[in-house]
Amino acid sequence: MSFSRINSSAATLTKNRTEDSITPISGMCVTCVDGCIGMCEIGRSAYRGHEVIYPQPFGVITTASEKKYPVDYSHFSIMGTVVGANGIAADSDKAIFPAVKLEVVFGHDKGIKFRYPWLIPGIGSTNIAKNNWDGLAIGSALAGTGLTIGENVVGMDPDSVIRNGQVCDTVDLKRRVKLYQEYQSDGYGAIIVQANIEDTRLGTQEYAIEKLGVECVELKWGQGAKDIGGEVKIRDLKKAQMLLKRGYIILPSPTDENVIQAFERGAFKEFERHSRVGMVTEESFAKRVEELRKAGAKYIFLKTGAYRPADLARAVLFSSKYELDLLTVDGAGGGTGMSPWRMMNEWGIPPVELHSLLYQYAKKLADKGKYIPSIAVAGGFTFEDQIFKGLALGAPFMKLIGMARAPIAAAMVGKTIGKTIDEQQIPIYIERFGNSKDEIFVTASSLRKKLGNDQFEKVPTGALGLYTYYERLAQGLRQIMAGSRKFSLEYISRDDIAALTKKSAEISGIKYVMDIDASEVEKILS
Repeated sequence: MSFSRINSSAATLTKNRTEDSITPISGMCVTCVDGCIGMCEIGRSAYRGHEVIYPQPFGVITTASEKKYPVDYSHFSIMGTVVGANGIAADSDKAIFPAVKLEVVFGHDKGIKFRYPWLIPGIGSTNIAKNNWDGLAIGSALAGTGLTIGENVVGMDPDSVIRNGQVCDTVDLKRRVKLYQEYQSDGYGAIIVQANIEDTRLGTQEYAIEKLGVECVELKWGQGAKDIGGEVKIRDLKKAQMLLKRGYIILPSPTDENVIQAFERGAFKEFERHSRVGMVTEESFAKRVEELRKAGAKYIFLKTGAYRPADLARAVLFSSKYELDLLTVDGAGGGTGMSPWRMMNEWGIPPVELHSLLYQYAKKLADKGKYIPSIAVAGGFTFEDQIFKGLALGAPFMKLIGMARAPIAAAMVGKTIGKTIDEQQIPIYIERFGNSKDEIFVTASSLRKKLGNDQFEKVPTGALGLYTYYERLAQGLRQIMAGSRKFSLEYISRDDIAALTKKSAEISGIKYVMDIDASEVEKILS
C-alpha cells in the first residue's frame, strides 16, 4: 500500500491519462505514450517547470497534504462512562452538557482567557488570508478566541512606511489588528502578531506593541506544511520590484530586462516571493525574547513546525527555560498558502507522532520540576472529536488546538453566502433555510440580540460563518466531554481516549483499547 499519491493531484491541476492503471512507486501511467499532451505532473512540468511545484490556482485556495499517514487521530476512540462526574455534582439534573465549561485561561499571569480551547495559529500575507480577514478577525473576536497575524504582512504591504530598514507605519497590519480589537469584548481572546526573520529585521513586533497596543507576539520556526520560509505569488511587476528592494528573494529577478520583457509579453504571469530560513541558536533566541520584553510585550509565544525530534526538544526546552506563555506545535501536512506541494506531502513528522513526542518531552521536563508553558497543537484538526482527542493525548500540557484551514473554509462559505444574498442568487441547497442572513445563519438571532441591530448589521457574513462554525464545535465538544463526565477542560486526561491499534498505542503511549481499565475491571469482577 502506498501512503503517497504521486504525479497527479487536484492541487497541481494534474491527472494521469490512465487513471485506473498507475504504477504505485512512481505514480506514472503504466503505459506512458508518445504523443500524450502531458496532463500529469511530469508532463505539466515539461512546459511550466517550477510553477508546478506549488498548489494552484494561487490566491483562492488553501491546501493540505494528500498523504495517508500510517497513524492519525482516527486511530483513537473516545472513552465514555456511566459513573460520576468531574467538575460538577454527580447529579443528573446538574451534570448536563450545556453546563460544560470550555473557557481556557493561560499565560504566565493567567491573564489570557479564551471562551473556547482553540485559536487560529497564523494567517499571513497570502491573498486567501487578506481577502477573508474581515470574517476571520470579526468572527474570532466575537467568539472570544485567538487569532494570529502571520508572517510578512508588513513587508508585503505597498503602503508600509519603512525608514532605515524599520517600519514606521502600515495600512494592512494596522487594519488587521484594529478590526479584531474593535469587536473584542469582555477581555476574551487575543490578537497575536507573529514574526519570521524578515519581520524581525523590519521591527514589526516592536511597531505592533508600541503603535497598535498588541500584547501578544509570537516567534516563528516554521509550520507543518514546509521547512523553508514563506512564499507567495506576485502578479504585478512594480510590486515585485518593490519587494526586491525590501530585501525579499524574488524569482525570477524583476529588474532583469530579459525577465521584464518576458513578463510583459505573457511568457509567465507570476513572480515568486520567498522568505529566508531562520537560523536558531539559544543565544539568539534568548536575546530576542529579552528584546521583546523590553519593548513591552506582555506575552510571548513560539510557533514551530514538524521538524526533526531534536528541534522539537529545543522548542520545548527554550520555551520552558525562557518562560514563554504558549508553545504551538504544528504537525506535518497542513497548509494555508503556497507551500511547495511535494514538500507538503513528504517532509516532517505527522501530527500523532509529533504530538506524542511533544508530550514525552514536556513530561520529562515537568518531572524535573521545570516550568512548562501552555501548549497548543495543530495539524489537520477540524471537528470537536479531534479537538477532544488532541487535548486528551497531550493532557495535562496541551491547552489549545490550532486550526487554520477549517476556520478559513467557514469564513469563505459565509462570505460566499452573503454575496448570493446580495445578488438574490441564493443556491437551492441554501435557500431552503431562507433568503436572509437572519434566516440562513442559525446564530444570527442570538448575535443580533447580543450586539444590537446597528452593530449586527455591520458584521460581515464571513464572520457569521466563522462564529456559527465555532458555535457548532463548542456544543459538540460539550456533548463529548459530558459523555466522558469531564465538565471542565482541566479534567480531560490521557485515559479519556483509547488506541484502536497496537501501532497507535506504541507511538502515543495511550493504552490499547483491549487493555484500558484492566486493573479496575479485575477489581469489579473479583
